Formats: sequence, C-alpha cells, structure tokens
Amino acid sequence: MLKIDPDKTAVRDLHQFLLGIVGPRPIAWVSTIDEEGNRNLAPYSFYNAFSSNPPILVFSSNRRVADGTTKDTLANVQAVPEVVIHAVTHELVRKMAVTSVQFEKDVDEFEKAGLTPLPSDLVRPWRIAESPAQMECRVTRVLSLGEHGGAGNLIFCEVLRIHLREDVVDEKGRINPHKMDLMGRLGRAYYVRASGEAVQAIVQPVTQAVIGYDALPEHIRRSRILTANNIGQLAGLHAVPDPEACRRLKEEDERLRQILSGQDVEEELHRYIREVLEDDRQREMAGLLAWVWEV
Repeated sequence: MLKIDPDKTAVRDLHQFLLGIVGPRPIAWVSTIDEEGNRNLAPYSFYNAFSSNPPILVFSSNRRVADGTTKDTLANVQAVPEVVIHAVTHELVRKMAVTSVQFEKDVDEFEKAGLTPLPSDLVRPWRIAESPAQMECRVTRVLSLGEHGGAGNLIFCEVLRIHLREDVVDEKGRINPHKMDLMGRLGRAYYVRASGEAVQAIVQPVTQAVIGYDALPEHIRRSRILTANNIGQLAGLHAVPDPEACRRLKEEDERLRQILSGQDVEEELHRYIREVLEDDRQREMAGLLAWVWEV
C-alpha cells in the first residue's frame, strides 16, 4: 500500500487524498450577510451534524491552500454570527457550483446563480427559496485550527428553525431520500447522487447483541463465494439458528436436498445462501442454510 505522511506531503496533494477518502460528504450551502447587510452564498463540504440536543451543525471554512487567505463566509459570521444552511439537491447542484466561484466581496451570489432570496424568520441571512430544506442557525463558536493554507475554521451552528418542503416527506413524517435527491461531495470534481439505486437500506438493530463473525461455521468464514457483506449479514444474526429448524429445512427444501446430495456441495450451498441474502429480509432463512451441516 502507499504510505502517505502528512508532514512529508504537499498540502494540495494531502488535501485531495483526504477528500478522496473521506466521502461522500454532505454539502452545506451557507447563506450569510456582512455588517452592511450584503448577501453571500457559498458551499462547504467539510460539514456534518454533530448533536441533536442541542441541534448543532458544524462546517469548516478552510483557508485557501494557495495563499492562506480566508473566505467571505468566515468574515461574515464573525461580524454577524448567524447563517442559513441549505440542502443541495441534484436539481440545484449546478447553481451551487456557480456560488463556489471566488467572486468579489460585494457580488451577490443569489443573483449570479439565479436563486430566489427569501427572508428568514429568526436570523438575518436570507434563505434559498428553491432548496427543499433550509436551517436557520445561530453561530455559537468559531474555532481556528491554524494560520496556514488549508487550515480549517470550524463554525458551530445551533439550529433555531428548519423549513422543510412538504413533498420530500413521506406518509410517516420522515424524509424520503429519493424525493429529497441530495448530492454529496467526493474528491476533485466528483459528486454523488443520493437517490435511486445508490440508496440502500442496511437494517441492523443495535440494541440487541449479535452472534458475530467468530460464531459462524468455519466453512462460512473461509467461503470464496460469499462476499464480505454476505458474511457480515450472517454475523449480524441475533442468535445461532435452532437445530430443529435446520433439520426441518433439510426435509422440506427441495433445492437444498438436491445440493446436499450432489457434487460441489459447499460451493452450491454458498451460492444458494448468497441468492437468499440478496433480500436482507430473508437473513434468518440464510442462517438456517449456513448451519445445515452443523446438525
């Protein structure tokens, strides 16, 4: 493997390694104003949610790698400690890209990107009418991580109010990722769309113990057919299957009987398990198949 030491790597190269590894990252589309009320809009992908109670978002306005200068957003929150953070959707990602350009301080990115400014309820910066999710925030802290190019300035934002478009919420009152259609950031010019086939449901209850990899049959652990994810699905079972249930499956499942009486039993059995695990709701059935040799 490549060995990359931060203290021996040019900052611009290290920056790209980090961005290529730590991703996809959510994008904070941040609206601020200066002390004279001039609007500013810029995207930041060093961003995430860090607390629900209190509701805290943090993004980093890094110093520019080339010359160490800071961005208008940082100066604005130091003068007016309020922001609105917006969701970036696939429909808006190109307009977001326009607002990433280094315009002069007095240029209004809302106008440059053709976006509609909406007055906020509780803070002074404006909202983007087109974004389906808008979070009005109070800046509670700015933490400088250094004075050189690439150094971050962590901006802590307490959410005061969320504006959420009704059509991105499902019948259970939860956000539907396919309707929200968010965009995430990777390294360099790469982005990812978080909807459609890119979205996967990984159901693993965390409040109940699981059997773990070490409890799996040895033939499962050494399998060349089952993927790492397949083995992880089996390791996530809450209990070793009941031997009596395994015996019943041997008697009732015609395909299993054919596999056990044929050639290449282990390989064919593992192929069957892998097919079953394509539907994670059948994980218990796959567990029975994995333990049929054990009874």
